[in-house]
Amino acid sequence: MGALIWLASYPKSGNTWMRIFLLNLLRDRDEPLDINKMAGLSPMDSARVWYEPFARAPLDRLSEPEIAKLLPLGHKRITEIRPDPVLVKTHNFFGNWRGVPLHTGAVSAGAIYIVRNPLDVAISVRGHFGMSDLDRAIAYIANENVGARMTDERMPEFYRSWSGHVRSWTERPSPKIQVVRYEDLVAAPETHFARVARILGIPASDAQIERAIRFSAFDRLQKQEAEQGFIERPEKSESFFRGGKSGAWRDVLTPEQVTRIVADHREQMARFGYIPEGY
Repeated sequence: MGALIWLASYPKSGNTWMRIFLLNLLRDRDEPLDINKMAGLSPMDSARVWYEPFARAPLDRLSEPEIAKLLPLGHKRITEIRPDPVLVKTHNFFGNWRGVPLHTGAVSAGAIYIVRNPLDVAISVRGHFGMSDLDRAIAYIANENVGARMTDERMPEFYRSWSGHVRSWTERPSPKIQVVRYEDLVAAPETHFARVARILGIPASDAQIERAIRFSAFDRLQKQEAEQGFIERPEKSESFFRGGKSGAWRDVLTPEQVTRIVADHREQMARFGYIPEGY
């Protein structure tokens, strides 16, 4: 039985990109990972399949406290996939729901937390959730009560605001939680993806790192999605892999929208160097 390594982030902050890189690195094959086979190698904590065997009734008929009590049972079940540590995607904030930890410490080895500038997150969130305009996305990432409802395939998820999510994972430094800036991954992938591999104890040569990065490039991921679709793409989203750029907000957001986002998230943005000059 392995332990869980959480790949955590606020939605649209690079979680899936990191997951694909690590799986390409661990597989060490001459062809890229099939993006639609990720779930069997690196599951999502939101997948209902991990929790349903322990429910006394269909999940739709359970109360929230009853569903919450299934979380540690499902997390333990994920550890049984393989004897090695299991990479698990999560968008939940770091904390409790209905008195139950959203990430079970007893079966966890640690976490990689990816943080991304909320000025760019707002743009990606708009497309990801099919929102009508950017002002709705800006309000969304400032809302402490946002998350995802339970569906036929997914458990409920709890995000909080961008600031609340970032604070929950990073305000108490821990050697078990390593923080990576999305912007650093974009600017110097060889350096920062290699750092993550070292943190996780993955033995890899420079050539293996370079190949995993190449196999995880956004143009390759977009091509795969265009040719065969992507099972993790939300129904309202035109595409999952949209571009992955850093700093796109400069050409998209108005000065008023930038001011609003900075006002909503100034404390956490300052911690990670995200406040633009003049704001």
